[in-house]
Amino acid sequence: MDDSLSRLPWHCVMPDTPWCAAPCGAPDRALTGGARVVSHRTEHDLIGGRRVPADSYYGIHTLRALENFPLSGIPMSAHPELVNALACVKEAAALAHGDLGTLPRSQVDAVVAACREIREGRLHEQFVVDVLQGGAGTSANMNANEVIANRALELLGHAKGDYERLHPNDDVNRAQSTNDVYPTAVKLALVTSAGRLMDGMTILANAFTERGGAFAKTVKLGRTQLQDAVPMTLGQEFDAFALTVRDDALLVKRASQALCEVNLGGTAIGTGLNTDPGFTQAAVAHLAVVASVQVRAARDAVESTQGMGGFLQLSGALRQFALRLSKICNDLRLLGSGPHAGLGEIRLPPVQAGSSIMPGKVNPVVPEAVNQVCFDVIGADAAVSAAAQAGQLQLNAFEPLIAHHLLNSTNRLDAACRTLAERCVRGVVANEQRLRDLVEGSAGLATALNPVIGYQKATQLARDCVVTGRPVRELAASSGTFLPGELEELLDPWRLAHPER
Repeated sequence: MDDSLSRLPWHCVMPDTPWCAAPCGAPDRALTGGARVVSHRTEHDLIGGRRVPADSYYGIHTLRALENFPLSGIPMSAHPELVNALACVKEAAALAHGDLGTLPRSQVDAVVAACREIREGRLHEQFVVDVLQGGAGTSANMNANEVIANRALELLGHAKGDYERLHPNDDVNRAQSTNDVYPTAVKLALVTSAGRLMDGMTILANAFTERGGAFAKTVKLGRTQLQDAVPMTLGQEFDAFALTVRDDALLVKRASQALCEVNLGGTAIGTGLNTDPGFTQAAVAHLAVVASVQVRAARDAVESTQGMGGFLQLSGALRQFALRLSKICNDLRLLGSGPHAGLGEIRLPPVQAGSSIMPGKVNPVVPEAVNQVCFDVIGADAAVSAAAQAGQLQLNAFEPLIAHHLLNSTNRLDAACRTLAERCVRGVVANEQRLRDLVEGSAGLATALNPVIGYQKATQLARDCVVTGRPVRELAASSGTFLPGELEELLDPWRLAHPER
């Protein structure tokens, strides 16, 4: 029995508490300073025996993971989608055993009931292992096995830790391995979070589309390389933003669909060792119903166990969206810059004071915040890529990092989309007079005269516009080259923004 109290986390044992000699699973009680009574139970694993708080639903494997991985300080419960997904997998497995008769009905019912409680949000605080952990997710899987087993034992009328009656490994984890349970749960969690993200992307795209309609007749000057180009409408600019978001939502959807192929039933390396006949088919069928996700058994469970293709596909889609969303935020900030010394073409809604020293200053804080989310997602893709290629042979040991980053990225992008739509895009206002003045004063209007007077003469007009400050329309009229009324048609900004095709 391990007698090193110093290695126990503070919440697992009180100082100066003596070890108990009670049999495995039996609770013991120890006085602490004569004021409090702290109760424990003793559990054993291949390394030895440890005392676990009697009221905890996790057990010795989780306790050791708490000691071994004090890395991020972020518990698995920070990803409720993953906790719920693990419960879905365990429930589906138990239901499959019920169909096959490979577990007693009483155990099946108790495990299913415990899993459903977890999926309803109960006991999430018991999922305490760090999101970053060695063992390819073994600690996460064992945390789930122990919590489900101990809650099921309670439902059966037995004490926590009484594993002779229902065991975390032999019963809750029957016909399973971390190597098929964890990646299956991660995929389910990501499908859930990606679904929310797609909803958020739709909200943002709709906000851009609505503003695009509102600005459909607002002519402005387009720019290339930050230099004057040719006229367009502000509506066209916002409609382009909307299409960017919608296109990237399709990429996320395709990646999400790829994650529906799971290796549940493959156990250790995908060969299905220790599974009961018919388990894979039954478990996957139940999982589709329990999780409300159209999961399907992997075409090749060996490949699916070691392959990170679905995760990389999602990470790449998130990276692309982050890059393009960041560009949109940059454009919003640039178009709203000023209000007097910048472009000042649009006004972003003021949501808070912008300076602790400059009175009246308002900053584009919402696009700035979304930019930072995008930068975080781009960096996460680099970490996911590194972890995905670092696996060896039949398993990738770094899936916990992949899961953590992808769940963070999908959830943060979802929040960013909704915040940008609600707190910024829907309140954008066009500076109509500023837009008209910039169009009329631009040398870029000379481009429309190319077909009539040729590139060389049009170039001279544009140069004279820049040098003299006189509008192209005025210079062209004074040249005597054009018939009365011809310039009005050639230089009509609306027609230039909607040329005949």
